[in-house]
Amino acid sequence: MTRLIDLSVSTRDTPSEATPVKVDLLDHVAGATVLGLSPEDFPGGMAISNETVTLTTHTGTHMDAPLHYGPLTGDAPAKSIDQVPLEWCWGPGVRLDVRHVPPGAGITVAHLTEALERAGHDLAPGDIVLLWTGADALWGRADYLTSFPGLTGEGTAFLVERGVKVIGIDTWGLDRPPRSMIEDYRRTGDSSVLWPAHIYGRVREYLQLEKLARLGDLPAATGYTVACFPVKVAGAGAGWTRVVAICDP
Repeated sequence: MTRLIDLSVSTRDTPSEATPVKVDLLDHVAGATVLGLSPEDFPGGMAISNETVTLTTHTGTHMDAPLHYGPLTGDAPAKSIDQVPLEWCWGPGVRLDVRHVPPGAGITVAHLTEALERAGHDLAPGDIVLLWTGADALWGRADYLTSFPGLTGEGTAFLVERGVKVIGIDTWGLDRPPRSMIEDYRRTGDSSVLWPAHIYGRVREYLQLEKLARLGDLPAATGYTVACFPVKVAGAGAGWTRVVAICDP
């Protein structure tokens, strides 16, 4: 039997989100009044409910589109999330174990090549790479925002130049924590330390999956398909995404 593994977090207000999530509920009773009726007009004395949610496109498990990184990719206009080809969002999953990289540090090309060797895998175009840091264990806590490693610019180039269109990670963001990058910038004056994985997307287009979860539940480094179709928010740089691993017997 095919097994489905949910690699997404629930979208909710939590200390692990940098911006608040607000959910206003229209319950089953009040739902009748907005229709100009009363609850007693409906079977069981209840109408239908609804929710109004206020959040950013980067809340919860989501996909970053090239437009998030900058207005251009190379010399062409950067794709918004509703322009992302669906073919990019379905492909073989490759989990790379980088749990030994400490929080605040960069995931380098050496880390990636070592993880690929341990996985016994050669990257192929269309692979969906999932960086397994283990930081999702902090989900629900404030230190989820600050205690994780991030992919370096060179590491991003290494993956994308081998045909990878989607890079996912089980942390708040693909780059190192903002505080770590900003401290390095203020100390050195070198702007290349600021969001290098994101900025590489101005050179070649690729997608990021951020705030993944349960990568440890995958049966192995490879051997399954990942589906990660984003919500089509017109003209936006990101979209909420339900990420699922499909494991065939």
